Amino acid sequence: MPLVHLLLLNAAVSVALFVGLWLINLRTRDPSFIDSWWALGMVMIAWTSFVTAPNRGPHALALTALCAAWGLRLGGYLFWRWRKHGPDRRYATMMAHAQSERGWSYAKASLLLVFALQMPLQFIVALPAQLGQWGADASLGALAWAGVALAIFGVGFESLGDFQLVAFKGDPANANKVLQTGLWRFTRHPNYFGDACVWWGLYLIAAETGLGAWSIPGPILLTFLLTRWSGVPTVEGRMRRKKPDYAAYVARTSSFIPMWPKKS
Repeated sequence: MPLVHLLLLNAAVSVALFVGLWLINLRTRDPSFIDSWWALGMVMIAWTSFVTAPNRGPHALALTALCAAWGLRLGGYLFWRWRKHGPDRRYATMMAHAQSERGWSYAKASLLLVFALQMPLQFIVALPAQLGQWGADASLGALAWAGVALAIFGVGFESLGDFQLVAFKGDPANANKVLQTGLWRFTRHPNYFGDACVWWGLYLIAAETGLGAWSIPGPILLTFLLTRWSGVPTVEGRMRRKKPDYAAYVARTSSFIPMWPKKS
Protein backbone atom coordinates (compact mmCIF):
# COMPACT_ATOMS: atom_id res chain seq x y z
CA MET A 1 0.00 0.00 0.00
CA PRO A 2 1.46 3.41 -0.95
CA LEU A 3 1.97 5.85 1.91
CA VAL A 4 -0.68 8.24 0.62
CA HIS A 5 -3.20 5.40 0.69
CA LEU A 6 -2.32 4.67 4.31
CA LEU A 7 -2.86 8.30 5.27
CA LEU A 8 -6.18 8.36 3.44
CA LEU A 9 -7.22 5.10 5.11
CA ASN A 10 -6.33 6.42 8.56
CA ALA A 11 -8.18 9.66 7.85
CA ALA A 12 -11.27 7.82 6.59
CA VAL A 13 -11.39 5.47 9.59
CA SER A 14 -10.86 8.40 11.94
CA VAL A 15 -13.66 10.42 10.33
CA ALA A 16 -16.05 7.46 10.50
CA LEU A 17 -15.31 6.89 14.19
CA PHE A 18 -15.62 10.58 15.05
CA VAL A 19 -18.99 10.70 13.28
CA GLY A 20 -20.12 7.64 15.23
CA LEU A 21 -19.02 9.21 18.51
CA TRP A 22 -20.78 12.45 17.59
CA LEU A 23 -24.01 10.51 17.05
CA ILE A 24 -23.62 8.88 20.47
CA ASN A 25 -23.02 12.33 21.91
CA LEU A 26 -26.38 13.48 20.53
CA ARG A 27 -28.01 10.93 22.83
CA THR A 28 -25.87 11.63 25.91
CA ARG A 29 -25.87 15.42 25.41
CA ASP A 30 -22.36 15.38 26.79
CA PRO A 31 -19.23 15.38 24.58
CA SER A 32 -16.82 15.00 27.52
CA PHE A 33 -15.87 11.43 26.56
CA ILE A 34 -14.05 12.80 23.51
CA ASP A 35 -11.05 13.46 25.76
CA SER A 36 -10.68 9.72 26.19
CA TRP A 37 -10.90 9.19 22.43
CA TRP A 38 -8.14 11.78 21.89
CA ALA A 39 -5.70 9.19 23.25
CA LEU A 40 -7.44 5.98 22.19
CA GLY A 41 -7.90 7.27 18.64
CA MET A 42 -4.15 7.71 18.31
CA VAL A 43 -3.69 4.10 19.36
CA MET A 44 -6.10 3.13 16.58
CA ILE A 45 -4.10 5.20 14.09
CA ALA A 46 -0.83 3.62 15.21
CA TRP A 47 -2.21 0.08 14.89
CA THR A 48 -3.75 0.74 11.48
CA SER A 49 -0.39 2.05 10.33
CA PHE A 50 1.40 -0.99 11.73
CA VAL A 51 -0.93 -3.46 10.04
CA THR A 52 -0.46 -1.79 6.65
CA ALA A 53 3.25 -0.92 6.98
CA PRO A 54 5.51 -2.63 4.42
CA ASN A 55 8.25 -3.72 6.86
CA ARG A 56 6.96 -3.73 10.44
CA GLY A 57 10.54 -3.41 11.59
CA PRO A 58 11.91 -2.31 14.97
CA HIS A 59 10.89 1.31 14.49
CA ALA A 60 7.31 0.37 13.68
CA LEU A 61 7.18 -1.98 16.65
CA ALA A 62 8.58 0.64 19.02
CA LEU A 63 6.22 3.35 17.78
CA THR A 64 3.13 1.16 18.00
CA ALA A 65 3.96 -0.34 21.39
CA LEU A 66 4.83 2.99 23.01
CA CYS A 67 1.84 4.76 21.50
CA ALA A 68 -0.40 1.95 22.77
CA ALA A 69 1.11 2.08 26.27
CA TRP A 70 0.58 5.84 26.42
CA GLY A 71 -2.86 5.92 24.79
CA LEU A 72 -4.47 2.98 26.58
CA ARG A 73 -3.33 4.28 29.97
CA LEU A 74 -4.39 7.88 29.34
CA GLY A 75 -7.59 7.00 27.47
CA GLY A 76 -8.65 4.60 30.20
CA TYR A 77 -7.91 7.14 32.91
CA LEU A 78 -9.85 9.92 31.18
CA PHE A 79 -12.79 7.61 30.57
CA TRP A 80 -12.80 6.61 34.26
CA ARG A 81 -12.62 10.27 35.29
CA TRP A 82 -15.58 11.13 33.06
CA ARG A 83 -17.68 8.28 34.42
CA LYS A 84 -16.79 9.14 38.02
CA HIS A 85 -17.12 12.93 37.92
CA GLY A 86 -19.61 13.48 35.11
CA PRO A 87 -19.61 16.15 32.38
CA ASP A 88 -16.53 18.31 31.97
CA ARG A 89 -17.39 21.93 32.82
CA ARG A 90 -15.36 23.16 29.84
CA TYR A 91 -17.63 21.40 27.36
CA ALA A 92 -20.77 22.31 29.29
CA THR A 93 -19.80 26.00 29.16
CA MET A 94 -18.86 25.75 25.49
CA MET A 95 -22.16 24.15 24.50
CA ALA A 96 -24.23 26.57 26.59
CA HIS A 97 -22.45 29.59 25.10
CA ALA A 98 -22.84 28.36 21.50
CA GLN A 99 -26.53 27.71 22.00
CA SER A 100 -27.37 30.92 23.87
CA GLU A 101 -25.01 33.41 22.20
CA ARG A 102 -24.79 32.03 18.66
CA GLY A 103 -28.20 30.39 18.48
CA TRP A 104 -26.73 27.05 17.40
CA SER A 105 -28.44 23.74 18.02
CA TYR A 106 -26.66 21.29 20.31
CA ALA A 107 -25.93 19.04 17.32
CA LYS A 108 -24.23 21.85 15.39
CA ALA A 109 -22.30 23.15 18.38
CA SER A 110 -20.92 19.75 19.38
CA LEU A 111 -20.04 18.85 15.80
CA LEU A 112 -18.22 22.07 14.88
CA LEU A 113 -16.64 22.97 18.20
CA VAL A 114 -15.65 19.51 19.43
CA PHE A 115 -15.73 16.55 17.04
CA ALA A 116 -14.93 18.19 13.68
CA LEU A 117 -12.17 20.20 15.36
CA GLN A 118 -10.45 17.40 17.25
CA MET A 119 -10.32 14.93 14.36
CA PRO A 120 -7.75 16.81 12.20
CA LEU A 121 -5.77 17.84 15.30
CA GLN A 122 -5.56 14.20 16.40
CA PHE A 123 -4.51 13.11 12.91
CA ILE A 124 -1.68 15.68 12.77
CA VAL A 125 -0.39 14.97 16.28
CA ALA A 126 -0.27 11.25 15.42
CA LEU A 127 1.96 11.81 12.36
CA PRO A 128 5.08 10.30 14.01
CA ALA A 129 3.17 7.06 14.60
CA GLN A 130 2.21 7.04 10.91
CA LEU A 131 5.19 8.28 8.90
CA GLY A 132 7.72 6.67 11.22
CA GLN A 133 6.43 3.21 10.36
CA TRP A 134 7.19 3.70 6.68
CA GLY A 135 10.98 3.80 7.02
CA ALA A 136 13.64 1.26 6.27
CA ASP A 137 13.66 -2.05 8.13
CA ALA A 138 16.77 -1.41 10.24
CA SER A 139 17.73 -1.81 13.86
CA LEU A 140 17.19 1.03 16.28
CA GLY A 141 20.00 3.56 16.38
CA ALA A 142 21.07 6.05 19.04
CA LEU A 143 18.40 8.59 18.07
CA ALA A 144 15.60 6.03 18.26
CA TRP A 145 16.80 4.65 21.59
CA ALA A 146 16.86 8.19 22.96
CA GLY A 147 13.27 8.52 21.76
CA VAL A 148 12.30 5.25 23.43
CA ALA A 149 13.81 6.44 26.72
CA LEU A 150 12.10 9.84 26.48
CA ALA A 151 8.71 8.28 25.68
CA ILE A 152 8.95 5.78 28.55
CA PHE A 153 9.96 8.59 30.88
CA GLY A 154 6.98 10.63 29.66
CA VAL A 155 4.48 7.83 30.26
CA GLY A 156 5.82 7.30 33.77
CA PHE A 157 5.95 11.01 34.59
CA GLU A 158 2.42 11.64 33.35
CA SER A 159 1.05 8.56 35.09
CA LEU A 160 2.63 9.48 38.43
CA GLY A 161 1.33 13.04 38.15
CA ASP A 162 -2.21 11.80 37.49
CA PHE A 163 -1.98 9.33 40.38
CA GLN A 164 -0.84 12.04 42.79
CA LEU A 165 -3.66 14.34 41.66
CA VAL A 166 -6.34 11.67 42.09
CA ALA A 167 -5.06 10.82 45.58
CA PHE A 168 -4.99 14.51 46.52
CA LYS A 169 -8.52 15.18 45.32
CA GLY A 170 -9.77 12.04 47.01
CA ASP A 171 -9.00 13.48 50.44
CA PRO A 172 -11.85 15.76 51.63
CA ALA A 173 -9.36 17.71 53.74
CA ASN A 174 -7.81 19.05 50.54
CA ALA A 175 -10.96 20.82 49.33
CA ASN A 176 -10.09 24.28 47.94
CA LYS A 177 -6.38 23.54 48.41
CA VAL A 178 -3.67 23.42 45.74
CA LEU A 179 -1.57 20.30 45.18
CA GLN A 180 2.02 21.41 45.76
CA THR A 181 3.84 18.17 46.59
CA GLY A 182 5.36 15.36 44.57
CA LEU A 183 5.84 16.17 40.90
CA TRP A 184 3.46 19.10 41.32
CA ARG A 185 6.11 20.86 43.39
CA PHE A 186 8.35 21.18 40.34
CA THR A 187 5.84 21.83 37.58
CA ARG A 188 2.23 22.99 37.65
CA HIS A 189 1.36 20.53 34.89
CA PRO A 190 3.33 17.26 35.16
CA ASN A 191 0.64 15.45 33.16
CA TYR A 192 1.03 17.83 30.21
CA PHE A 193 4.82 17.77 30.40
CA GLY A 194 4.78 13.97 30.37
CA ASP A 195 2.43 14.05 27.39
CA ALA A 196 4.85 16.23 25.44
CA CYS A 197 7.79 13.98 26.34
CA VAL A 198 5.97 10.95 24.94
CA TRP A 199 5.30 12.53 21.57
CA TRP A 200 8.70 14.15 21.21
CA GLY A 201 10.13 10.71 22.04
CA LEU A 202 7.98 9.09 19.36
CA TYR A 203 9.15 11.77 16.95
CA LEU A 204 12.81 10.93 17.62
CA ILE A 205 12.09 7.27 16.83
CA ALA A 206 10.26 8.26 13.65
CA ALA A 207 12.91 10.79 12.58
CA GLU A 208 15.56 8.09 12.43
CA THR A 209 13.70 6.46 9.54
CA GLY A 210 14.16 9.51 7.30
CA LEU A 211 10.56 9.90 6.19
CA GLY A 212 9.48 10.18 9.80
CA ALA A 213 11.48 13.39 10.18
CA TRP A 214 8.69 15.11 8.23
CA SER A 215 6.26 14.31 11.04
CA ILE A 216 7.61 17.14 13.20
CA PRO A 217 4.34 19.15 12.92
CA GLY A 218 2.84 16.50 15.23
CA PRO A 219 4.86 17.16 18.41
CA ILE A 220 4.99 20.89 17.67
CA LEU A 221 1.20 21.05 17.45
CA LEU A 222 0.78 18.98 20.62
CA THR A 223 3.15 21.24 22.56
CA PHE A 224 1.24 24.30 21.34
CA LEU A 225 -2.11 22.78 22.31
CA LEU A 226 -0.86 21.87 25.77
CA THR A 227 0.90 25.13 26.59
CA ARG A 228 -1.00 27.80 24.66
CA TRP A 229 -4.51 26.63 23.85
CA SER A 230 -6.54 23.80 25.39
CA GLY A 231 -4.19 22.70 28.17
CA VAL A 232 -2.46 25.11 30.52
CA PRO A 233 -4.58 28.23 29.75
CA THR A 234 -7.95 26.58 30.41
CA VAL A 235 -6.84 24.87 33.62
CA GLU A 236 -5.03 27.88 35.06
CA GLY A 237 -7.86 30.30 34.36
CA ARG A 238 -10.21 28.14 36.39
CA MET A 239 -7.68 27.53 39.17
CA ARG A 240 -6.97 31.24 39.60
CA ARG A 241 -10.68 31.89 40.10
CA LYS A 242 -11.34 29.00 42.48
CA LYS A 243 -8.17 28.50 44.54
CA PRO A 244 -7.04 31.40 46.76
CA ASP A 245 -3.52 29.96 47.12
CA TYR A 246 -2.99 29.44 43.39
CA ALA A 247 -1.38 32.82 42.71
CA ALA A 248 1.40 32.12 45.22
CA TYR A 249 1.83 28.63 43.75
CA VAL A 250 2.20 30.12 40.25
CA ALA A 251 4.81 32.60 41.49
CA ARG A 252 7.19 29.89 42.69
CA THR A 253 6.42 26.90 40.43
CA SER A 254 7.40 26.34 36.80
CA SER A 255 4.47 26.25 34.41
CA PHE A 256 5.60 23.34 32.24
CA ILE A 257 9.22 22.15 32.36
CA PRO A 258 10.06 20.79 35.84
CA MET A 259 12.34 23.11 37.79
CA TRP A 260 13.29 23.62 41.40
CA PRO A 261 10.66 25.93 42.95
CA LYS A 262 11.55 29.55 43.57
CA LYS A 263 11.81 30.85 47.09
CA SER A 264 8.75 32.73 48.28
